[in-house]
Amino acid sequence: MRIGIGIDVHQFSEDRRLVIGGVEVPSPVGLLGHSDADVLLHAISDALLGAAALGDIGKHFPDTSSEFKDIDSMILLKHVGKLLAREGYKPVNIDAMLLLEKPKIAPYIDEMRRNIARCLDLELNAVSVKATTNEKLGYVGRQEGACAHAVCLIENT
Repeated sequence: MRIGIGIDVHQFSEDRRLVIGGVEVPSPVGLLGHSDADVLLHAISDALLGAAALGDIGKHFPDTSSEFKDIDSMILLKHVGKLLAREGYKPVNIDAMLLLEKPKIAPYIDEMRRNIARCLDLELNAVSVKATTNEKLGYVGRQEGACAHAVCLIENT
């Protein structure tokens, strides 16, 4: 068994869609990034890669590559799952936390969990997604951006 942690941050932008956990969430602002800027999937990807000592998403999907421009982060997460399998690992469970003031994420959490579970071939009860505000403190509280933290457990296959 191995444990990994991932953290990701993206700033808000008025000319972007808000995609979190593979779900397009209605919002007047989205997250800015080279890919679709899915802060949740990026944190999960980093946790999985870190648990297997495979580096981070920047190493595997550099923001200098046009190949990954505006790419769906579900594709990146699926590739991370394949990288783990190639190294002889499989995810056991994921616990993730979103930090953002708006919009409310609760109505979309079940769909996010299903997307992540399907992408990594996990049972739904092996994927936890939670959300909280930052109580109006810091860049999250000022609604300048969103942050996600994730931890995971992987095992040898």
